[in-house]
Order: sequence, then C-alpha cells, then structure tokens
Amino acid sequence: MTELMNGELGLWVLFATGFLSATLLPGGSEANLIAALKVGDNPVWQIVAVVTIGNTLGGLTNYWLGLLLPDKTADNKHSNNALLWLKKYGYWSLLLSWMPLIGDPLCLAAGWLRMRFWWCAVAIFIGKMIRYVALAVIVLGLFPGLSV
Repeated sequence: MTELMNGELGLWVLFATGFLSATLLPGGSEANLIAALKVGDNPVWQIVAVVTIGNTLGGLTNYWLGLLLPDKTADNKHSNNALLWLKKYGYWSLLLSWMPLIGDPLCLAAGWLRMRFWWCAVAIFIGKMIRYVALAVIVLGLFPGLSV
C-alpha cells in the first residue's frame, strides 16, 4: 500500500478515487487521502489539491449528467431532497456536495435545473476543498485532540 500512495502514482490514485467517489458510483476517497497523508511522500498541499480537483470533476460529471435529463421531476427520495435544497438555498446548497447520500443528487439536480455552470463549479469546488482540508488537519493532528 505504501508504494501505491507515493510519488506521481499516489497522486493519480488520489485523483481517480476522488473522481469516482464523487460520481454516482460507490467509492470513498477519504481512506486514500488518509493513507497518502500518513505514508505518502507528496506534500500535503499537493495531496489535498489533487483529491479536491478529482472530486470536483466527479461532481461536475453529475452536473453534466443532469443536463441530459429532460424532465425536471424526481422519483428518487434523495433527488427530491436535493431539489428542495437547491430551490431553497440556491448555489449555496452546493457547498454540501461532499455529503453522503445528498451530495451526488445535489450536483445532478443542479444540472437538471440548468443552474449556471461556473457558479456551480465554484461552489462544488469550495465545498469539497473544505472537506479535504478539514480531514487533512484532523489526520495530521494540527488541532490537539482531533487527530486520527
């Protein structure tokens, strides 16, 4: 596992798991982020940046998939929740695109509702970056009592 999280290969693994975990496919980038921070040899800023970019592009893939959906009604319970959040809080709700269960449908619904791409991209990026920075801070023990 150590070799897998080192160097350029480690960054590609982080990017791929970040991307896949943000799509509608199951996956978890947090475990790989923790491994890269603990055993990898890349700088922390680079690790966080790569996984954030991958995860953001995965979220934007959901946005683009939402653009392909012609009907703006939802049958899925989580999609209904996502639509309600988007209608109530607008672009701000995309700061929660990192959350399990509701994050992927939020991005999909944003595309479905034809929300402006660049505002969505910025909000999704910020939300996902905050999550990974917070996780890195906890893993590295930068705040006493919060380390993993």
